[in-house]
Amino acid sequence: MSLETFFGTYGYPALLVGTFFEGETFLVLAGFAASLGYLEIPWVILAAFAGTLSGDQVFFYLGRRHSALVQSFLGYYPAWQDRVDRVQRLIERHQKALVFIFHFLYGLRIAFLLIIGLSRIPAGRFFVLNFLSALVWAVVVGAAGYLFGSALAMIIGDLKELESYILVGIAMIGGMFGIFQLLGYRIMKNRKAKGCG
Repeated sequence: MSLETFFGTYGYPALLVGTFFEGETFLVLAGFAASLGYLEIPWVILAAFAGTLSGDQVFFYLGRRHSALVQSFLGYYPAWQDRVDRVQRLIERHQKALVFIFHFLYGLRIAFLLIIGLSRIPAGRFFVLNFLSALVWAVVVGAAGYLFGSALAMIIGDLKELESYILVGIAMIGGMFGIFQLLGYRIMKNRKAKGCG
């Protein structure tokens, strides 16, 4: 299957699903693909915005409506408890700023949304701030992927022979960040368990 067929068939749906959960890597890939002409950057931004906004609202309401379940999930990672407490205190003091910038904190989005769902922030205020934050995030990160592809094309020239390698490289870098993050959580959990034992 060619890249053109792949992105034409799966590009926007994959971006919508990917941004529902975390999404930075998906959005950078989609922005890069748009610079190659496989996707359209306005639709990339719109799909990313829709995916992240809907995901944010789901995870926020999970925290708001199922607080016992969220507390047990967070309890699975005892090393997080100090951080959770600190984040909750920060949220109480700096609601607007934190809700606006959390999209740019790589790898913390779902945990942050669950925690903010546990807070006292009004749901309407969260939606408005989150709407603006998701829009800014989709534009900035999507444009970054697009500009990265355009800059590479200016430096290297025709990217047709290299585009597969570049796309795989972006995906691998995003995957490595995710793996390092998971390993970090596991290491913290093991240290906490040994300290308690």
